[in-house]
Order: sequence, then structure tokens, then C-alpha cells
Amino acid sequence: MAQAQPLRNTPPPDPGESYLLPGETYTSMTQKIGDVPLVSPLKTPKGWLIGFSISFVLLMIFLMSVTWLLFRGVGVWGINVPVAWGMDIINFVWWIGIGHAGTLISAILLLLNQGWRNSINRFAEAMTLFAVACAGMYPILHLGRPWLFYWLIPYPNTHGMWPNFRSPLDWDVFAISTYASVSLVFWLVGLLPDFATLRDRSTNIWAKRTYGLAALGWRGSARHWHRYEMASLLLAGLSTPLVVSVHSIISLDFAISQVPGWQVTVFPPYFVAGAVFAGFAMVLLLMIPVRQIYGFQSYITMRHLDVMAKVMLTTGMIVVYGYFMEVWAALYGGSVFEEYLLFNRLNGPSAWAYFGLLFCNAVAIQPLWFKRVRQSIPALLVISVIISIGMWLERYVIIVISLERDFLPSSWGQYVPTFWDWSLYLGTFGLFFTLLFLFIRVMPMINIFEMRLFQYQEEERLHRTSHSSHTGGESNPASAD
Repeated sequence: MAQAQPLRNTPPPDPGESYLLPGETYTSMTQKIGDVPLVSPLKTPKGWLIGFSISFVLLMIFLMSVTWLLFRGVGVWGINVPVAWGMDIINFVWWIGIGHAGTLISAILLLLNQGWRNSINRFAEAMTLFAVACAGMYPILHLGRPWLFYWLIPYPNTHGMWPNFRSPLDWDVFAISTYASVSLVFWLVGLLPDFATLRDRSTNIWAKRTYGLAALGWRGSARHWHRYEMASLLLAGLSTPLVVSVHSIISLDFAISQVPGWQVTVFPPYFVAGAVFAGFAMVLLLMIPVRQIYGFQSYITMRHLDVMAKVMLTTGMIVVYGYFMEVWAALYGGSVFEEYLLFNRLNGPSAWAYFGLLFCNAVAIQPLWFKRVRQSIPALLVISVIISIGMWLERYVIIVISLERDFLPSSWGQYVPTFWDWSLYLGTFGLFFTLLFLFIRVMPMINIFEMRLFQYQEEERLHRTSHSSHTGGESNPASAD
């Protein structure tokens, strides 16, 4: 049966560098991308096996830390009376922020008809789901009795009790569950055409049946494409407000309290920009090695890296503006508690964290103003690592430094993370990368059918460019090829 063309509109021709290097065909793209998950288990690349083994060891550390926590309670952490929120909430906000880049790339750029998203949306969507899975563990474990987490969900029960909807903890339940559900459905819907491609290309009967079951009977008919496009647009429309709402709700967990430093009205946009900032840093940090190892330079070009670096720089400057607003609110507000918080950040025992975040998030991103830096792979890797560290330090400053110095000096206390704080945090990396390696092994990392569509759009762009050159009486070397 002939494959019908998807209904998605063709984006306008890009006058600059191409997002798809020349020399690629429909067949070569399908083979290069689709053959990665179809390789025989006995021929699995050694690099994948080594990476998965390291991730699995870290996953075992995660399970060990959770098991010890369930036996001993949250007292194994470094939390105390003034600092009731420690690394558990720091890491929760950090992981949630990492997942925002995937939703931005998938949903908002789809609605804006940005063709450069085609090469990276599948990987970013998977990263979103795995980061949300890591983040969702922390509020449950922080409950103290995590086996009763379902009490936070409103459902008719024999006790006649309902959750306290004024509690920020319950807001997180709705925010995370909605975000994870919509992101998962969006991701699975986008995989249907590629599952059908793997089904048709697979020579193993069990793989063919598995991918055929996952494809849900996809045949590539016009009706299927029409329904697919409508579902994608509807899910993109649902996902777009989630980018803003989810991290805004998390920021309100802090803003509704009486703690100095948390009552800044800039928190919701400040948190959202910081989430996209950290998310794009993680996308670059993961996509660059994958691009090099699997030879995807033709699909993830330097133009993609340049655009992602620009988004990272833009959101980073919004975060810097948020830092200035925090200082301005402390100096202009007239509150002695806010003024002392600023003094404590600059001169207190945890001042290293505040100056560290200023360097990582404000100073280290300034070279991104230059195109040479934005298109330098070593520079992007170094800057992405620094940003990831800086965004973790930002959460540390917001949570720990604000809680260490309460209104009464008699209530002050120092927070020191324990071994189990660090082991749980390290273990979540094992959970994240284990899921990521499994995704790389069994699913196409790049959207095959969207790359085919993008190939068609690039050919049309070159044709229009060639036609315009001939009309103007100029020769075009690209058309001669």
C-alpha cells in the first residue's frame, strides 16, 4: 500500500545553514536510524554494554539507599528541625527542571512549526519521562511513610477523608501526574509510525510481533495520518501550558510560605526559565556523545547545537534577571529578615554555594554570545556541565540557606548532607541512565518519519533556491549537483 503523506505544513525555507546535511536519502535515513534498535542482542555494541553496566550498578545503589531509608526512616538524611527540606527537595526540583526541555522541544516548537526540532524531539521526550520518574520518587520518599502515598490522591474512601487541597504537597501530586501522563501519551503517539517501520524491517519474528503490537495496527493510510496529526496537535496544545504551570506550581511550594527569600513574585517565571535552562543543558550534554557515537552528524548538525545554545543563553539571562530581582527585593523591601538573608548568602557558612551559582549560571554562559563558542563541541560540553552544577547549587541556595537561618537565632541550625543523601542522589542517575540506555537499545532515537518529511522539505527548498537563481540569471552550484 502506498504511504500517504503526513498533513503537517512545510516550514518556510531556511536561508542559512541547513539542519540536514546533503547526501542523505529516505533509504539511508531509515537504515541508519532504524537499524540501531534492530541489531541482534549478540551484536550489541560494547560501548552500550559498558554504559548500561555502570548505570545498572548505580541503579543498585539507588535501590539499596531506598531500602535502607524504608527500614530506618528519614532520619538517615541530614535534615533537622530548621532544614526540614534537604537534598530530597533540592534533587526533586532539579530533576523536574531537566524534563522541561523535552516538552518545550516537542510541544511548543511543534505548534510554532519549527523544523529543527525533528532531529532531537524523540530523545528529548524520552529524557523528560525519565527525569520525571526520578523526580517523582523524592516527594514520595520524603513522606516518611511512602507506602501511604495514595492518601494524597482524591478518591472516595470508607474513611470519608479527602486530601488537604491547600497543601503544596498535594499540588505537586496533580502537577507531576498530569505532566507525566501527557508527556507519556505524546511520546507514545509519536512512536507509532516508527514502530510500524521497525515492524516491517525486522527479520526476527518476536521483534516483528512486538513492534507490530506496539504500532497498534498502523498502516500509513491517509486516515491514520490525519488522526495522527490531529492527536499530535491536541497533545501539543495540552503540553504547552504544562511547561509553564508545572514549575510554577513547584515555585509556589516556596512562595506561599513565610520563609524569607521565598516570597518573591518573580518565582514562577524565574523557575520556569531555570527549568528550560537546565533542561537544554542536559539535552546538549546527552545528545553530543550520542551524535558522535552513532554517527548522526548528518541529522543533528552544528546548526542544531547552535540554536539550542541560543535558547540556553536566552533562558540563562532570564535566570540572571531573577537573581537581580531577588537582591532588589531584599534591599528595597525594607524587611530586616530579607536583608539578613542576602547578607547570609554573601557572608554566611554556605556563601560558597551562592557564589558558585553566580559563576555557573551567570558568568559561564557569557561566551555563548559568540557563534564560534556555540558551534564548538568541547565548549558546549563544558558549559553544559557547569550549568547543570549551577542549577543544582541554585536549588541548594534557595532551600538550605533560607532554612538554616530562621527568624529566631535560637532556631538556627546547619545542614550537612549525609552519605545516604548523596547515595540516593547518585542512585537516581542510575535510574535515569538505565532507562535511557534501554530506550536507545529498543527504540529509534530520532524520529524516522519526520526526518523523511524534513528531507522532502529540504529538497523543495533547494529546488526553490535553484529556480530563483535561474530566474535571476545566476548559477547555483547546489543545483548542478
